[in-house]
Amino acid sequence: MPDKPEKRPTAHERTAGKRTAGSRATEERAVAEPASGDRTAEDERPRRRQARGERRIAQLLEAAASVFCTTGYTAASTNAIAREAGVSPGTLYQFFPNKEAIAIELGDRLMHEMRATYGEALGPVAPATTLEDAVGAAVDRFVDFNCEHPVFFALMHGPDIPGRIAEEHDALHLTLVSRVEGLLSAFLPDAPAAGVTRTAQVCLGIYKAGLELILAHEGAERAAYVQELKNVLFRYVEPLTDGRALATDAVATRP
Repeated sequence: MPDKPEKRPTAHERTAGKRTAGSRATEERAVAEPASGDRTAEDERPRRRQARGERRIAQLLEAAASVFCTTGYTAASTNAIAREAGVSPGTLYQFFPNKEAIAIELGDRLMHEMRATYGEALGPVAPATTLEDAVGAAVDRFVDFNCEHPVFFALMHGPDIPGRIAEEHDALHLTLVSRVEGLLSAFLPDAPAAGVTRTAQVCLGIYKAGLELILAHEGAERAAYVQELKNVLFRYVEPLTDGRALATDAVATRP
């Protein structure tokens, strides 16, 4: 008995088969690869979490600054900082293990800003600048920074600051001495290096003593103490210059 001829698929059936295969492939790709919108959403989630975390850290550091200024570092507690920030202690511990870690992070950020401040305040001096103007500009920059961040003085000059902060503050002090030496050298070109260093150390000592008085007052009384500090520094340094005006080619070149 002869074989039956093979039945060929019609054009309609071939088209339907292709559509079915294509649909299956599309579905498989959809399962294997998330849509571009989904990928964008997944990429955004970590960034949003990171931004929220940075905001929370800033909130905790601001609260810590307030507590440290009010009670001092020793009497401060993580519970007090959490309460000031309006969060639970558990939330605080998600970001900082203890009070010292908070103080170190806060100190690091403040010292970074302080370095930028003294870079501006103790930079090269314009040839026409008088000693009185140079002293006044430097004092204004440093006082403005400390009035904006009173916790800097509380942390850096307290009797019981964490060891790491103390070490970094000592390094900052040495750099400040060097920068003040550079400023003074423009007005004391003939003075021996040891004498310039000694004068710089005394200037910083006078400034720190005056700053404590300035921060203890507000308004017009604070402004009066700022002017007193400028007067004391000028009257201390001016006799050492023998009335010398800043030479036209003199700049503060020390780092």
